[in-house]
Amino acid sequence: MSDRVPTMQPHGEGLDLRPRTNGGDARSVTDKRLALRVDHISAWYGKKHAVGDVSLDIEANSVTALIGPSGCGKSTLIRTFNRMHEVATGARAEGHVYLEGEDIYAPGADPTLVRQRIGMVFQKPNPFPTMSIAENVAAGLRFMGIRSRSEIDGRVEHALKAAALWDEVKDDLKKPGMALSGGQQQRLCIARTIAVEPEVVLMDEPCSALDPVATLKVEDLMRTLAKDFTLVIVTHNMQQAARVSDHTAFMLAGDDGVGRLVEYAPTEEIFTNPKDERTEAYITGRFG
Repeated sequence: MSDRVPTMQPHGEGLDLRPRTNGGDARSVTDKRLALRVDHISAWYGKKHAVGDVSLDIEANSVTALIGPSGCGKSTLIRTFNRMHEVATGARAEGHVYLEGEDIYAPGADPTLVRQRIGMVFQKPNPFPTMSIAENVAAGLRFMGIRSRSEIDGRVEHALKAAALWDEVKDDLKKPGMALSGGQQQRLCIARTIAVEPEVVLMDEPCSALDPVATLKVEDLMRTLAKDFTLVIVTHNMQQAARVSDHTAFMLAGDDGVGRLVEYAPTEEIFTNPKDERTEAYITGRFG
């Protein structure tokens, strides 16, 4: 996507979350640039402790997969990465998440601005039902305060091309987004997310509601998008994690019901030479 539209800074007040020009502390010991640094994150729903003390570094322009049995806290964890978790009644999180070196949980950080820079695609496609295809993609741009018709049109086209949907809908942009097939709707939601040009795109089981053909299209899209964005996906599909991700994190809930990180490594290592016997048992299908 070499013709990327110049980034527009979001409107609003709060902590300046723009990347530090010198990289700040957003470097790992291997000197690879980090998009996210998750530092001792725990999460609760009321008194229910769902995620316990997770730390991991997520490299920029990569795909990271979160795997593990149902109920181990994968979806909860990914929602702490852009402060979506706290939207649920009674939910809270402790710890820190650094976006390009800036703590999104710091006092004064605006969750709305955080979610513009760390977008999210959900399990079930959710186009805005009363909006056209073009209006769906433009919704975030208008929320940011962009009013130029030419700029909006250009960024809508750019996002639809990046989501591999433009050729399928370019003659029907006024058609309702809900009129598209399930796979097309999910790619429309991806286009809507990337139109505001976030640094990170979170995907919570984005293919679980799709047929195999649509799933492969979205998987191919993930690898393409990683050239310009950092992707973190939750998936129950071991083959999908192996196909699309660069790094894989395996989570497991203990006897206390709290989900914890068991192992985090390059995907090839996780699937061919896991260090923890629980990881090996899971990926070979002995439980979960």
